[in-house]
Amino acid sequence: MGNQPVRVAILGTGRISDLHAIEYKQNPKGNIVALCDQNVKQAQSQAEAWGVDDPIISDDYRELLARPDIDLVEILLPHHLHLQAALDAIAAGKMVSLQKPMCMNMEQADILVEAAESYDRPFKIFENFIFHPPVLKAKELVDAGAIGDPISIRIKSNPGKSKTAWKVPAAANAWRQMKDMAGGGPLVFDDGHHKFALAWHFMGMPSDVHAFIGQTEVFKGIYLDAPSMVSFRFPGNKIGNLEVVYSPELEIATRHYAQDDRVEITGTQGVLWINCGHGSIGDPAPLIHYREGNVTEYRDIYAGWEQSFVNSTRHYLDAITEGGAPILTARQGRDVLSFALAAEESARTGQTISF
Repeated sequence: MGNQPVRVAILGTGRISDLHAIEYKQNPKGNIVALCDQNVKQAQSQAEAWGVDDPIISDDYRELLARPDIDLVEILLPHHLHLQAALDAIAAGKMVSLQKPMCMNMEQADILVEAAESYDRPFKIFENFIFHPPVLKAKELVDAGAIGDPISIRIKSNPGKSKTAWKVPAAANAWRQMKDMAGGGPLVFDDGHHKFALAWHFMGMPSDVHAFIGQTEVFKGIYLDAPSMVSFRFPGNKIGNLEVVYSPELEIATRHYAQDDRVEITGTQGVLWINCGHGSIGDPAPLIHYREGNVTEYRDIYAGWEQSFVNSTRHYLDAITEGGAPILTARQGRDVLSFALAAEESARTGQTISF
């Protein structure tokens, strides 16, 4: 790329695109030049809100793929469109950042992994939770032996209500109710990708997954796949779980989704607690470490959820301009997807899914 910024097209300008745009706007290594959405007025509105000069606006991403003045596409489309859009971007010679989950099923994932690994340009599956500052610090501590050998991970997703949450368009909720578009439920499969990525990040791939996935109607025609419990076992006699519950009257401090996320990682010598994600409850330190009778609170870590998007995008721009592999690679994205799909299959069949 030389000294020229990476010229970026945002494909899909829904709610989450605001967070994907932040680092491209402020990092001299990237520059948003084009936006695509079926709702052209929405794309134009986002371009104005982001301060994009002379934006290229289209309702057909293929038009943007054909342009030589676009280097990278950030694909933020509904899940059922991911495979074709990514394959089209590869065929057009573009660098790709594809929003998680990468695909709807393993057959599609295998097709995309083969295409990405035989491609000579950068290809990223966008996952942000592992770039959240409290998570980055927790991983640093784990890798330094601060809790000894990790032996379990407990993750909790807890949506509720919030006076300060952003507004989610009805259309964004609607398509996530349709399995042929979403691939699975909004909490265990869609948001669950973040949580399975955390488990993978700290513990590696599981050997076994077992799940119960419930259902709760939150308002007419809109359901959450909660209460749910997903249990997993890892090689080396290690375990973990993901608990998903909906607390309609639980007030959550957030500027984004009205959801609290908590993680507990236990090791042979200590424990780490990550006390925030989309939002938080109360005023806990973002990260707490216990070992040998001593408690350390890390209150100086910035815990805004948007910073996870900033860090993930920054890592990719650095990989593009300075060399190195993106995180997640296509194969890593496949691993996390297989984790999520195993939970869905286990809940459907009542059986433990082994890898």
